[in-house]
Amino acid sequence: MSKYETVIGLEVHMQINTRSKVFCECSTQFGADPNANTCVVCTSQPGTIPILNKKTVEAIVKTGLALDFTINKQCTFARKQYFYPDVPKNYQITQSELPLCSKGKLAINVGSKEKIINITRMHLEEDAGKLIHEIGSKKLDYSLLDLNRAGIGLMELVTEPELSSPQEALSFLTELKNIVEYLGTSECNMEEGKMRCDINVSMRLVGQKEFGTRVEIKNMNSTSGVRDAIAYEVERQTEVLESGGKLIQETMFWEPKEGITKSMRTKEGMLDYRYFPEPDLVPFDLPNSFIEDLRKQLPEFPKIKKKRFINDYGLSEYDADYLTSTKMIADYYEEALNASQDKKTAAKPIANWISTELNAKLNASKIDISKALISSQNLAKLVSLILNGTISGKIAKIVFEEIYGKSLEPETIVKEKKLVQILDESVIIKICDEVIAESPKVVDEFKAGKERAIGAIIGLVMKKSKGQANPQLVNKILLVKLKT
Repeated sequence: MSKYETVIGLEVHMQINTRSKVFCECSTQFGADPNANTCVVCTSQPGTIPILNKKTVEAIVKTGLALDFTINKQCTFARKQYFYPDVPKNYQITQSELPLCSKGKLAINVGSKEKIINITRMHLEEDAGKLIHEIGSKKLDYSLLDLNRAGIGLMELVTEPELSSPQEALSFLTELKNIVEYLGTSECNMEEGKMRCDINVSMRLVGQKEFGTRVEIKNMNSTSGVRDAIAYEVERQTEVLESGGKLIQETMFWEPKEGITKSMRTKEGMLDYRYFPEPDLVPFDLPNSFIEDLRKQLPEFPKIKKKRFINDYGLSEYDADYLTSTKMIADYYEEALNASQDKKTAAKPIANWISTELNAKLNASKIDISKALISSQNLAKLVSLILNGTISGKIAKIVFEEIYGKSLEPETIVKEKKLVQILDESVIIKICDEVIAESPKVVDEFKAGKERAIGAIIGLVMKKSKGQANPQLVNKILLVKLKT
C-alpha cells in the first residue's frame, strides 16, 4: 500500500438552462453559427450595462435547495480580473465573498457505503467564450474566437477537499448531474460544454493533516476524462514524491490522446484576481417568499423516486436504480405505466422491456431515451398484448422490431401479420403430437430422467407454431403426454 493518500476537490461549472444569457437577451442556443448569439452587452461594447436575468437566480437557488445549501438572501456581484482572450471585458462578473449558496452537501455511494461530501459554495457567474484552434483535422497557426457562449449563466460549485479516489470523483459528478437534470436547472451535457469540471489533486502522507502541493487540472469535459486524469496525476505525483522531488502549484490540462497531464501555467492565487464589487449591478435581498416558492417547486428526486418504485410497483432495487438513473428514463417509464390499464401488473414487464430490448437499441444507436424510436404509449400497448394473452413474449420481440422507428400501433402489426397467440388446446395438442413423433431421441432422454430435455421439446413446438403457441399451455400439455 502507498504511504501517500489522495486528496481531491472539484470545481464544477454548469450552464444554467435559460433561453437567454445572464446579463443580456441573447439566445443560449447551442450549435448556432459562430458569434451569431451576441450583442453589444456580451461583447462588452463601451457604455453597455448588464441587466440580471431573474431566471438564473431562480435556477441557482433551486439547485442550492436541492443540495441542502444555506441560501444567502443578499445577492451581490464582483469583478474577477484576468486577461483571457475569450473574455472580452478582461474581467468576469461573478460572486466573491458572499455566494448565493453556502455549505451544501451531497451523498455519494462508495461501494456499499454512503459518503457525505461537503460543498463549500455555489455561486452565479457568466461563462467565457470559446477559442477554436483547429477546424476539422486542420490545426491552425492562429485562434478563432466564438463569443456565442460568452455571458451564458453558470453555476460554479466548489467541493471541500474530501474526495479520495477517481471513483469517488466520478460518483460525485454522476450523482450531481442526475439531481440537476431532475431539477431542469442545467442540461449538464458535457459534450456540449454545458457541464465542465476543474480538478484539484494533491498527495500527503497517510495520517498527515496538512495538505500537499495542489495541482489543478482545467476544463475537463467528460466523466471518463476526470477519472483517467486523476488516476494519472496520482501516479505522477506519487513518483515525484517517492523520488525525493518537489511538486509545484500549477495549472495543468488533460491530453486524452496521450493519456497525460501537461502544464499550462503556474497557479493564480486569490490576490491575482483583484476582486472588487461590480458597480453596474446593485446588491439586493431575496425575499423569504421567493425562496419558499422555489422550495415548493422542487421535484421528486432520484432516491425518493427509487423507493417509491420499489414500494409501489414491487420492483427490485436493481430495476429501480436503473429506471431512476436519469430523469428521462424515469419519465419514459412512468409515461408507459400511465398508459397501462393495470400499473401493478405492467410495472415489472415494462421495466424489463426498457432495460433490455429498448436499452439495446439506444446503445446501438448511441442515443438517449428521449430520442427513442418507439413511444412510451406503444411500449405499454405491446406489454398489454403480452399480459392479456394476445401474443407471446417471443412474438412481442418480432412486433417490437416491426414498430421500432415507425409510427405503427402494435395491434396493427399483430393483425396484419397474423401473429395472434394460439390458445386453442386442440391445435396445440396436435403440434405437440407431431413434435413428439418427430423427436424420439429427445423424448427418450426426458423419459430416462433428463428433465431438462423438455426445454428442447418446447423449443421445437414453438418453432413449429412459428412462436404463436402459448408457452404455458405447451409446457402443461407436454408434461401430461411425456409422463403418461
